[in-house]
Amino acid sequence: MLDSFDARIARSAAGLIAQFNRAGVLAGADVHVARRLARLAGEADEAVVLAAAFAVRAPRLGHVFADLARVHETASVDADDPVDLSALPWPEPSDWVARVARSTLAGADRPLRLSGSALYLDRYWREEEQAARDLVARAAEAPYDADVLAAGLERLFGGHSDEDDADQRRAAAAAVRRRLAVIAGGPGTGKTTTVARVVALLDEQAAAIGVEPPLVALAAPTGKAAARLQEAVHDEAARLDVDEAVRERLLGLSASTLHRLLGWKPGSHSRFRHDRSNRLPFDVVIVDETSMVSLWQMARLVEAVRRDARLVLVGDPGQLTSIEAGAVLGDIVGDGSGEGIELLRRIHRFGGGIQRLAEAIRAGDGDGAVAALRASPQDVTWLEVDGGDPDAVSALGPIRDRAVATGRDVMTAARAGDALRALERLAAFRLLCAHRRGPYGVSTWMPRIESWLADAVADFAADGAWYLGRPLLVTENDHALRLYNGDTGVVVAAPGSGRPVAAFERQGAVVTFSPARLESVETVYAMTIHKSQGSQFDTAAVVLPDPGSRSLTRELLYTAVTRARTRLIVAGSEEAVRAAVARPIARASGLSERLRGLPSS
Repeated sequence: MLDSFDARIARSAAGLIAQFNRAGVLAGADVHVARRLARLAGEADEAVVLAAAFAVRAPRLGHVFADLARVHETASVDADDPVDLSALPWPEPSDWVARVARSTLAGADRPLRLSGSALYLDRYWREEEQAARDLVARAAEAPYDADVLAAGLERLFGGHSDEDDADQRRAAAAAVRRRLAVIAGGPGTGKTTTVARVVALLDEQAAAIGVEPPLVALAAPTGKAAARLQEAVHDEAARLDVDEAVRERLLGLSASTLHRLLGWKPGSHSRFRHDRSNRLPFDVVIVDETSMVSLWQMARLVEAVRRDARLVLVGDPGQLTSIEAGAVLGDIVGDGSGEGIELLRRIHRFGGGIQRLAEAIRAGDGDGAVAALRASPQDVTWLEVDGGDPDAVSALGPIRDRAVATGRDVMTAARAGDALRALERLAAFRLLCAHRRGPYGVSTWMPRIESWLADAVADFAADGAWYLGRPLLVTENDHALRLYNGDTGVVVAAPGSGRPVAAFERQGAVVTFSPARLESVETVYAMTIHKSQGSQFDTAAVVLPDPGSRSLTRELLYTAVTRARTRLIVAGSEEAVRAAVARPIARASGLSERLRGLPSS
């Protein structure tokens, strides 16, 4: 139970809703909004007001709606002390649904929408309905020349065995044949490689019928992801067997964030310049890291893409989803059997124990995950300790050794003014945490690593703001410098002067900035797993939280494990591993049912 002086308590609340607030199930904001809606509608039924509070709470936790039939089974508590949720006065589900259905709060053009036992805020009901209809309307074949496509597929994929590239070939063909295509797969399965070949194939389609090359937009939810997409497409373009004119167009493509693509509307936080009445001018829109796209972003995107244009969604449905409401990519992919949905299964980037562990986690196989952790000492090290226990630090030698070795290499290169070497060594190791604060969090591990470095590296001084070798994490987009939230860099000595400059890698080249120009950076010996999405490290060390942590999910563990290129270190108990594998992010969403229930046009 929350303390009576806790800031999360809605002090003016009374009755049924107050009991759930004091238990930590509802936040003060949930209570205040629900009571305000009830007053405006003249609703006095406490059960209905409680339902409204759960509908308000749902998007805050990533859900699109609150399921009144099951919320008593799935509710969590935001409190330090354990609470017996079954002891709370939950309304009987069927009666609860019936009372909400009779309320003036629910219905068309009302604040709430009830669909079965699913209670939505009206905004999310509309966005889900609109996104579903727009996506289904796109699920049709696009015009294409079958002979040109066959020749292009043979040239771009024919140099390898069918077994190696069959999935990529099918995905590329689907993106040419259909107005909506989904290319889904884990890290290292060739998603962005396939994207570059899709653009080349579409360019050849245009040339075959004598029209201008298609206008192509590349986008991603974050600036870092957009930069990675652009770099990957350019790298692949340099190797493709295509005409020089096609290669030049590929090399000329730039990627942007979804927000920049759609264009912010002045004075609005949820609408964009491009929408249903002012659609995007592009013939092809390709979105990478779609697992991070929320429901409202997808609704805005699909309404803005021209009906005759192609939309290609790329991503890994097994990774962490958007921090906002919805699990859109997973809803669209479903079991992978839909038209235009292609799953890339063959992993090219890593193998061995890391691959076996990732596959077991993704399949929800706890026994398989534990077996993979125990059986792969060549590339997986499992430290069966509680990473949040100060007395267990002595058992974390492999993490300490890697952190110190990497930190020493980075500092040596930085002091010598070798920015490229410093950046290369920075990517050799990263410690990943589920939390930002607490004993398992970044706030605990950062000073721990700095103390290890202080003991091992001569003249290490982490107290200076811009000491040579300081690893940097960008925390906000800076479009003027083309630095994006999640980018990493190093403070190095400038050649000649020796003054500290901040070095970052951009498409294989080093760019440097005066520290005075950087406004939003922090030191990054450790980072959260959420921040690591889209990045890879030669060795990744993962500190698992307590098994009871609400952050510990299958997607979190899968994302962390797949950040490692060649070696993985996991610090955590068997109970924590099994808890993560057994706990998929179960976001309440009706998008999947809507997509499969609407007739295609």
